[in-house]
Amino acid sequence: MATANDLRRGMAINYNGDICVVLDFQHRTPGNLRAFVQASLRSIRTGKSSDIRLSSTEKIEPVPMITSKMEFSYKDGQDYVFTDPTTYETVTLTAELVGDAKNYLVENGEVTVTFVEEKAVTVEIPASVTLTVTDAPEGVRGDSANNVQKAIVLETGITVQAPLFIKTGEKIRIDTRTGKYMERA
Repeated sequence: MATANDLRRGMAINYNGDICVVLDFQHRTPGNLRAFVQASLRSIRTGKSSDIRLSSTEKIEPVPMITSKMEFSYKDGQDYVFTDPTTYETVTLTAELVGDAKNYLVENGEVTVTFVEEKAVTVEIPASVTLTVTDAPEGVRGDSANNVQKAIVLETGITVQAPLFIKTGEKIRIDTRTGKYMERA
């Protein structure tokens, strides 16, 4: 058994008879009070999130998790379909579960899907992805005095700031953690 101090983001625990994934946590030590852990959990069964407060020495029960490398296949309405490249099994995930990763998903793009008790709980994308520019307005001549940026649209529909020399049709690398331009690909 672990204690509440051992909680980490992405970890699965058994809380009140329900299996939950830790979305966020903070260890707090207020002035004259005992230390505690404030955590945000999402239930796998219901999908609802809740904030809880645990004593720092309270026992928690971790649940084993399985991670699998998968490839994004296609979008089916509001859902996203992923395929295991070794077994060709498909998994359909909701837009809520995919979250902000949907802004960086391209066909055959590799992701890591975490399963708890045969149910997908999180989708992780690589730290950077290569995307094609679909719309890049021309830079104004003479604007190159400083590091001037322009808004461009990528193949997934997101808009990012990039240098003036980027043109429509080019492939660029984007940092998925910050959503910023890194370099040409």
